[in-house]
Amino acid sequence: MVETNWAGNLTYRAEGVREPASLGELADIVAQTPRVRALGSRHSFSPIADTDGVLVSLASMPREIEIDTDAATARVSAGLRHGDLVPALDAAGFALANLASLPHISVAGAVQTGTHGSGNRVGSLATQVLGVELMTADGEALTLRRGDPDFDGVVVGLGAFGIVTHVTLELEPAYEIAQTVYDGARWDDVLARFDAVTGAGDSVSLFTTWQDADTIDQIWVKARPGRAKAAAVLAAGGREADGPRHPVPGVGPEPCTVQGGVPGPWHSRLPHFRLEFTPSAGAELQSEYLIDRRDVPVAIEALRALAPAIAPLLYVCEVRTMAADDLWLSPANGRETVGLHFTWRPDSAGVEALLPKIEDALPESARPHWGKVFTMDADRIRSRYPRWDEFAALRSRMDPRGRFANDYLARLGLS
Repeated sequence: MVETNWAGNLTYRAEGVREPASLGELADIVAQTPRVRALGSRHSFSPIADTDGVLVSLASMPREIEIDTDAATARVSAGLRHGDLVPALDAAGFALANLASLPHISVAGAVQTGTHGSGNRVGSLATQVLGVELMTADGEALTLRRGDPDFDGVVVGLGAFGIVTHVTLELEPAYEIAQTVYDGARWDDVLARFDAVTGAGDSVSLFTTWQDADTIDQIWVKARPGRAKAAAVLAAGGREADGPRHPVPGVGPEPCTVQGGVPGPWHSRLPHFRLEFTPSAGAELQSEYLIDRRDVPVAIEALRALAPAIAPLLYVCEVRTMAADDLWLSPANGRETVGLHFTWRPDSAGVEALLPKIEDALPESARPHWGKVFTMDADRIRSRYPRWDEFAALRSRMDPRGRFANDYLARLGLS
């Protein structure tokens, strides 16, 4: 059987996919296999999970959700999708601080690649992690907790340190969110009040097709009760939508979470898409570049200049914000960050020809998302991560024989 990723743009080269049903079976696979990589929900568009050895899926492992109500933490199976985890947290009266735009991705996959939601005050999903449990290269279990010397290197680990089996997540009391969509804001007016617009809710996303380089097609504002601040969006030309929207023009809104300012549980509003539907456009490619927040005006002007080249290949571009963190290979390491996300039409040749132009035009703070398509070379990427050499040294120490190495890590100079 030929194995592909979710989008179908990547065919895995692995000799097979193994699904252990216990930690003991997983330990045996790791210890006996020269090359092995973890395979999550297959939502990565880059070959980060690929290997010429064996892929390991945790889909047959026990589904564990252990909530400590006193400590407000949850120890969960790494292979769980967020969409399967969050109802259990909510039922116990707890929530996560943020979620990604779609609930279909696995907990460990999101963390290991530095995936994020949006919000000026909240970090990527990896910042919710208090503990990570790994099956290491010698088939032994290892637990690292926040504050341990190697923790900040391993959390956004690109799969380089072992197979993540469990993560412990920081929780907070459950809350409600209301989601309101605005049409037709103007880029010049948004840039003039960028902090206010992106602070109009707990989570704010700006969507544009770049068909009109002066206009933002939609702004999605997700806010807890009493926190919505529509004035900045309205001042930038936004108009409250007259009905539900899908971010991709021409696609019906049925796959999207409830809009119209109707409050609901956090996990039913923070994602853009509902678990029971195919997210986003379906057949697509994705890229994302994460920049220093201070570089937003320069970056947006660069994209506006490239709009005639971008628009024919694009479904939609999403702009999101996140707080800084200390995780070594997190794209938000050391600075307040803005993500420039591109959902492309499934034209691999066209996208791969365009990406170098985007990468050259963006400011030097741009870091590619690990799980999405990019062409930036290793030297440029390395220069943008202050802790890169420490990460490389830790990888060599924890996996000296390269059991978890693959071509993707080799391309980055990490194996």
